[in-house]
Amino acid sequence: MAHPPTPRFPLRLRRLRALLLTLLLSATAFAGTASGSPPAPSAPPCVDPEVPKSKGYDAATRHDTAFNRDFRHCFTTVRGVQMHYVVGGTGPQTMVLLHGWPESWYEYRDVMPRLLPGRTVVAIDLPGMGDSTGRPTAYTKTVLAGYVHDLLDRIGARRDVRFVAHDFGVGVTYALAAQHREQAGGLFLMDFPLVGENLSFATDVRPLSWHFSFNVQDPLAERLVTGRVGTFLDYFFRHSQISGSPQPGDDPPSPIPPRSLDEYTRVFSRPQVLRTGFGLYRTWSRDEEENKRLQRVPLTVPVRLLTQDGLTDLMLPPVRDAAPGATGTDVEGAGHWLLEERPDRVVAEVDAFYPVR
Repeated sequence: MAHPPTPRFPLRLRRLRALLLTLLLSATAFAGTASGSPPAPSAPPCVDPEVPKSKGYDAATRHDTAFNRDFRHCFTTVRGVQMHYVVGGTGPQTMVLLHGWPESWYEYRDVMPRLLPGRTVVAIDLPGMGDSTGRPTAYTKTVLAGYVHDLLDRIGARRDVRFVAHDFGVGVTYALAAQHREQAGGLFLMDFPLVGENLSFATDVRPLSWHFSFNVQDPLAERLVTGRVGTFLDYFFRHSQISGSPQPGDDPPSPIPPRSLDEYTRVFSRPQVLRTGFGLYRTWSRDEEENKRLQRVPLTVPVRLLTQDGLTDLMLPPVRDAAPGATGTDVEGAGHWLLEERPDRVVAEVDAFYPVR
C-alpha cells in the first residue's frame, strides 16, 4: 500500500516561525535603541532564533551604532542552556572567540570589527556565563566544550573552525579540539596554564596568585562577593597579575576600562554566572586528570600561544604536551589582559596565524 507524501507544511511553518521571531527580535532591539539604528543589518541571521531569557543582554551595545551595524546578538538553547553568542561578517573563514574569567564575550568587543574582513566571527558566552542562561551539568572544561560544540554544530560551524581563546576559554577550546578534532582548524590561545601531564593545579598553579585559593572556597566565595560584585571585580582586575599577593597600600590602575567593568559587574551579578565562574576554578583538578587522558592523542592542528610578559616558559611546555608543534611568545610589558592592554599586537598575531586567503 502506497503511503501518502509527507506534508511539507511543518517545515514551512518552522521556517515562517523562525522568520517571524527574527523580525520580532529586530523590532524589539529597534524600539530599545535611542538612536533609531536597526540592529546588525550586515550580520548573518540568527539560526533558530529565540527570545532572550537574559533581559539586559544588550545593555552595553544598545546605543553602540558601530556594533549594531556589524553584529547581532543571538540565542539558541543547547541541552537546557540558552546559549548567547554574537555574530558578524559573512566571510568564508569561521572564527570563534571564547572568553575567560571574570569576563564575557565583551572582552573581544574592541577587536571584533578588525577581525571581520574575510571572516564570519562568532563570540560566545560560555555555558552559564555572560548572558547565557541555565546551569550546565558540570563545570569541567570537557563538559562546557560539549555545549560549545553542539552550538557550533547547530549554527553550521562543523569543520575547520579557527578558535581564539583567552584564560579559561583556552581550557574549553582545548577540550573541544581534543574531543571533536574535525571541528577545529587551529587554536590561538592567550595566557592560560593548561594543566595536565606536566602541570599541576595544586602544586604549580594555585600558589601563583591569591585568587586561585579564594575562588575555590565553596560557598564562601559566593557569600562574600554577592552584593559586592563591582567592588570585588575592580579589586581583582587591579591585583590579578601573577606576582603573588597584593601588598598593603598597593592600588595599581585598572587595566579594564570603566565601561567594561560595568558590563562584567552586570553579568556577574546574575547569581548563576557568579556560581559558574567560581565553578571553573573548583573543577581544575578534575580538568587536570581529563587533560592527561586527552593528551594521549596529541593535537595536529596549528596551535599558537600568546602570554603576558615573562610567562611563556611556564605556559608553553604544557601546551606542547597537548600539541607538540605549538609555538608561543610573550608580550613585553603586558599583563594578563592582552586584549585590553595590547589589542594591536593580538590582532596582528591572529591575522598572521589565520591569514585570510
